[in-house]
Amino acid sequence: MGNRRAVVVSGARTPFVRAFGKLLKVDTIGLGVSAVGNLLAKTELDRTELDGIVWGGVILPGLAPNVGREIALDLKLPYSVEAYTVTRACASGLQAITNAVAAIERGDADVLIAGGSDSTSNAEIKLPQKVVHAMAPLAFGKATPGDVLGVMSQLVPISEILPKRPRIAERTTGQVMGEAAEEMARRNEISREAQDELAVRSHHRAAAAVRSGRFDDEVFAVELPNGDRVHTDDLIRADTSVEKLERLRPVFSKQGTLTAGNSSPLTDGAAAVLLMSEEKAKALGYTPLAAFRSWSYVGVDPGDQLLMGPALAMPFALERAGMKLGDIGFVDMHEAFAAQVLAVIKMIGSKAFAKERLGRDEAVGDVDMEQLNLHGGSVAIGHPFGATGARMVTTVANELARGDKETALLGICAAGGLGAGAVMERVS
Repeated sequence: MGNRRAVVVSGARTPFVRAFGKLLKVDTIGLGVSAVGNLLAKTELDRTELDGIVWGGVILPGLAPNVGREIALDLKLPYSVEAYTVTRACASGLQAITNAVAAIERGDADVLIAGGSDSTSNAEIKLPQKVVHAMAPLAFGKATPGDVLGVMSQLVPISEILPKRPRIAERTTGQVMGEAAEEMARRNEISREAQDELAVRSHHRAAAAVRSGRFDDEVFAVELPNGDRVHTDDLIRADTSVEKLERLRPVFSKQGTLTAGNSSPLTDGAAAVLLMSEEKAKALGYTPLAAFRSWSYVGVDPGDQLLMGPALAMPFALERAGMKLGDIGFVDMHEAFAAQVLAVIKMIGSKAFAKERLGRDEAVGDVDMEQLNLHGGSVAIGHPFGATGARMVTTVANELARGDKETALLGICAAGGLGAGAVMERVS
C-alpha cells in the first residue's frame, strides 16, 4: 500500500452562476447530481467500478445533510456505492478530494468521485430557537388547549420570532468575512488600486480561458426542472476595467477598500473529480492527468487575521513535498477577496512573517504574479463554497497535463480561521 498513488483522471462542473439567478430552482443535491452525472457520462465509467463518493458542502440541507449519498441515490448508482459528506467551509471541496486520495492510497478504495456543491439560493432560513422550543408540544401532538394558550403567550414580542436573514459571520467573533478581509487589507497595507487590478486580471484571464475553449472540457450544462438548460458561467466580465471598478462603493465599511467588484460573489454550482489508483486507471484504459504530492490544513485565531490560513498551509504543503516555492510551476489561489490574496502573497514574501509565524529565518518566497491563477479565480468565476476546491483541482490537473509545468501549488482560505494548501504534480 505504501507505493500506491492516487491520480486525477478527470473533472467536471456545472456552470457557476450568480445566486438567485438561473439555477434558483436547482438545490445543492441537484447541482451535485448534474456535476457527477456529467462526469460519469464524460468518462464513460462503468458504474460498477465506482467504490464511493466523498462530497463537500457548506450550506447543507437540514433533512438530507449527507449530500454525497443523496447524489448516489438520485443517479441510481449501485447501492454499494457508499458516500459521505464533509464540511470545512470554503475548503470543503479540497477536503473531500484529499480524503479520497488518502483512502485510495491506503488501499481502502480504487475508484472514487470527490467534489462539492452549494446553492446559496436555497439556503434554509431557520426559525429562532424561541419559536422551536415553544412549538415543540404542538409539533409532537402532545398539547392541551391550555398549552396552546401558553405557546401563544411565549411568541411575543413579534420581533423576536420573525425569521432573520442569514449572515456569513463568524460565530466566535460575530464578524462578517468581508469585514475581516477589510481588516486584513488595512493591516497588510493592501491598496484599493491593487485589489481592483487583481480583480480585473482575474476577469480577463477567465474570459480568455472561455474564448479559447479552455473550460469546454470542464463545464457541462445543467438541466432545469422546466427543461431549459444553463450552459455557461455568467459572472465573468471580459469588458471590466480598473476604471469601472473604481466607481464601485465599498460594501463592508464606508472608508473601506472592498467592493462587489474585488470580492467573490455569492454563487451556485458544483464540481466533481474522478480519482483512481494509478494501477486501476491504467487497467481501465484512462490516462491520468495529475496527482497530489502533499497537502496541509491549518487553523489560526479567527479574531486575528481570519483569512491568513493559506500563508501557513501553503508553506507546510511545500515542506511536506520537499520543495521550495521556486520549484513550483504555477500557483492557484482561491480568491475570496482580492485583498486576502494580496495579503497572503505579502505574508509569504515577508521575512518577518516567516520568523514570527513559521519559525523560519527566511521568507517562503515571492509569488510570480504572471504564474498566479492562470485562468482566473473566484472573483471572476464565482465561489459556490463547497465546489471551489474541486473546480481548482480540475483546472490545475488539466493545466499540468496540457502545459509545460510539472507542479502547482494550491491555496484556499476558509471561514473559522482555516487554511488549506496542496502540491499537485503532473503524472508522466
